[in-house]
Amino acid sequence: MRSEFVFVGILVVFSMLLPAAGLGFAWLIRPKKPNPIKKSTYECGIATSSDAWVQFRAQYYIYALVFVVFDVEAVFLLPWAVAYNQLTAYAMLESVVFVAILAVALIYAWRKGALRWS
Repeated sequence: MRSEFVFVGILVVFSMLLPAAGLGFAWLIRPKKPNPIKKSTYECGIATSSDAWVQFRAQYYIYALVFVVFDVEAVFLLPWAVAYNQLTAYAMLESVVFVAILAVALIYAWRKGALRWS
């Protein structure tokens, strides 16, 4: 059993060192001659017409968050669907509670107008 934990430890160390080594190597070989042209905003070769920092409506972000919530719902429901024949009554109750909570969230978002594009 101890050898299995050694393997996991080696995997964790390797998974931390590999990205650090890649970032370190990229930092070493990067160009280091900044100038105003390189620091300017680039829009497909066309000169910028206004400030690049445009403020978006918060509704776009709320709509994206609602999408992510229900996308994650599908990911969590997939194992229940695959193991449906082996589930106990308690597991089925948990899945019903999970879907009910998400249904309440959908009704809340719908009533608040988060799903309306106006």
